[in-house]
Amino acid sequence: MSFTEAQLSRYSRHILLPEVGGKGQKKLARARVLIVGAGGLGSPAAFYLAASGVGTLGMMDADCVDWSNLHRQVIHQTPDVGYAKVRSAQEKIALLNPDVQVIPYFENFSEENAEKILREFDIVLDGTDNFSAKFLINDAAYFSNKPLIHAGILRYHGQILTILPGKTACYRCIFPALPTGFVPSCQEAGVMGPLAGVIGTLQATEAMKLILGVGTPLTNALLQYDAFEGQFRKIRISRHAHCPLCGPSPSIVGLEAEEMPVCEIASPLQEGVSKR
Repeated sequence: MSFTEAQLSRYSRHILLPEVGGKGQKKLARARVLIVGAGGLGSPAAFYLAASGVGTLGMMDADCVDWSNLHRQVIHQTPDVGYAKVRSAQEKIALLNPDVQVIPYFENFSEENAEKILREFDIVLDGTDNFSAKFLINDAAYFSNKPLIHAGILRYHGQILTILPGKTACYRCIFPALPTGFVPSCQEAGVMGPLAGVIGTLQATEAMKLILGVGTPLTNALLQYDAFEGQFRKIRISRHAHCPLCGPSPSIVGLEAEEMPVCEIASPLQEGVSKR
């Protein structure tokens, strides 16, 4: 493929980077990234991936824009209230970069559609806000052998982890199973708006590093950000010998959704698809 003069100008600051150059920009143009959740995390991630020239973005979300979304879900605007998030995101990305194809999925990620949809993409970004979805996405990415970039936010705290299935620690290596007891969600505990931008942008950065094959991905390391104290902390982790998914004797051998009561949906750091 070759770039037009307008495209060369658009991506010139990328192309100047020795680790990217023209070849790297072409890799980005050919890449296909699925973003599950067009909310707080998916908004900045999608914006920066589109601006950077990632050729195809899948946007998956069964929700519509709500007033309570607007303080952090920056891809949506006031006139979008009541409109499907994936359509709102598609329209904003078209205005930002017409080079990018957006495939909207106005549906939830499920065990029924996971394999078919993941087959079409190279990398998955998890921007959801509940444990059930996060475990399902983690398991589906593992069985489909797709790199996964997990992230979550709550109150003033965020976290991110990059997962290479079968090679690095997965989400279940840290959290083997759904939690019990009450854990508040963003809807119940609140979240600082700009925090979504920090963590969502880190997700986009991780995706681009994987596409380009440069830098050190956040694998086997959980990066946590405390916005209140202005501190980052990297916690080293490793594949768990007894992981029920990627361990040597797995108990999870097929994709199956696990449900929790709505009032208990959330991890200590979760955000993405709003619930109303």
